[in-house]
Amino acid sequence: MGPRLLLAVALCAAGCAPCRGREAAPSPPRVRCRASRYPVAIDCSWTLPPAPNASRPTAFIATYRLGVAAQESRPCLQPAPEATRCAIQDVHLFSMRPYILNVTAVAPRGASSALVPFVAERIIKPDPPEAVSLNPASGQRLQVRWEPPRSWPFPDLFSLKYRIRYKRHGAAHFHQVGPVEGTSFTLRALRPRARYCVQVSAQDFTDSGEPSDWSLPATVPRIQGK
Repeated sequence: MGPRLLLAVALCAAGCAPCRGREAAPSPPRVRCRASRYPVAIDCSWTLPPAPNASRPTAFIATYRLGVAAQESRPCLQPAPEATRCAIQDVHLFSMRPYILNVTAVAPRGASSALVPFVAERIIKPDPPEAVSLNPASGQRLQVRWEPPRSWPFPDLFSLKYRIRYKRHGAAHFHQVGPVEGTSFTLRALRPRARYCVQVSAQDFTDSGEPSDWSLPATVPRIQGK
């Protein structure tokens, strides 16, 4: 089914007859794409500014093409026509041709579209590391362990590197160390009998894209020492 036919079907589903109301055409969607499941998929989501007179849900049509001059468009997979997210599941690795995502919002009084170009490797952003744990050790040391985000499909093939930030309870600023290639690190020369808060961030090993958000904080009761 071509994009034009999809648009016609969505217009009918939304109830586009003039007698159904005087709602204004929707504003263009605000679209954001992120490759947190690289190289398996690219996830895109969007929002609409509030519509004051809207009485029925807006439907969306999301399609994409690879390359500015490409003629063929493919559907960006949505769970439902009203969903505000979609997934591109055929990621072309290391391609210099940009993806062009077209998201069309369809309402009874009209439609509006947003075009978003991007290159897969430039929008890589892993989800935060998981299961961060702390183990106090002798000699004023603290062993930090974590797991790669479960959404990152192949950590052995597409490696991540990590940064750790930590601060003593009551301190104003974090200290940061890294990058670290493994999934554990030992913090040394910590203040004895102090409590620490630790977080970990992940990034693609080749520095593509941007680092993840920081993980949920992990805390340890007290550092051993005199």
